[in-house]
Amino acid sequence: MDLQLKDKIIVVTGGAKGIGKGIAIALAEEGAIPVVIGRKMVDNAIVVDEIKAKGGDAFAIEAELTKPEECGRAVNEVLEHFGRIDGLVNNAGLNDGVSLEHGSYETFINGLHNSLIHYYLMAHYTLPSLKKHKGTILNISSKTAETGQGGTSAYAASNGARNALTREWAVELLPYNIRVNAIVVAECATPQYDSWIQTLENPVETLKKITDRIPLEQRMTTTAEIAAMAVFLLSPKSSHTTGQLIHVDGGYVHLDRAVGSGI
Repeated sequence: MDLQLKDKIIVVTGGAKGIGKGIAIALAEEGAIPVVIGRKMVDNAIVVDEIKAKGGDAFAIEAELTKPEECGRAVNEVLEHFGRIDGLVNNAGLNDGVSLEHGSYETFINGLHNSLIHYYLMAHYTLPSLKKHKGTILNISSKTAETGQGGTSAYAASNGARNALTREWAVELLPYNIRVNAIVVAECATPQYDSWIQTLENPVETLKKITDRIPLEQRMTTTAEIAAMAVFLLSPKSSHTTGQLIHVDGGYVHLDRAVGSGI
């Protein structure tokens, strides 16, 4: 199926690793030009080189998106280089471990800057070009907004806001034919997830307990599976889909997690 993404300029925040990297690669495979925005150029460049080695095209910009001025600069660099932006994937974030009991104002606000504030700023700064080219916005969100996790107040709050903003922006941007959707992720195999698992006392045992509770096939979602939904939602093939929170999670959130687990 031709997703009609050839030569579309799609900004992907946090595009150097994990889900963002998977989306950038999938976009390039469809002929789009992903702009990988991340805090380390060396990491960004690895993804760009991988894409180009396979015959695709990509561009990289180093930016620390927790700094508001860096969001504006990054968008300006994209526009200076390409002259347009056709899509935005808000993906960068961090499950930060800010608890209610032991957290603080400072850590909570820092957590919001890590995982939420730049979602608004990147959408705000890209909007003029998105309006001009009838672009799309895709927010990557997390099941923590719906299920809770414990000990991660800023991240859970950020994801609740990501979901709300998806529908808020979808309504606001209807006059411009700009579609806004979100993919809600549960347990996805990424380097960040693996690093978190390794901090626990019994990582192998804990990971098995988690996967046993994922209804479909008792396994982690892959970044490629998230990316496949992402490119569809960014493409004209999903032309009448907006304001949706789409769960790519093997049924984790909405199905009984005891199904198939023997519980």
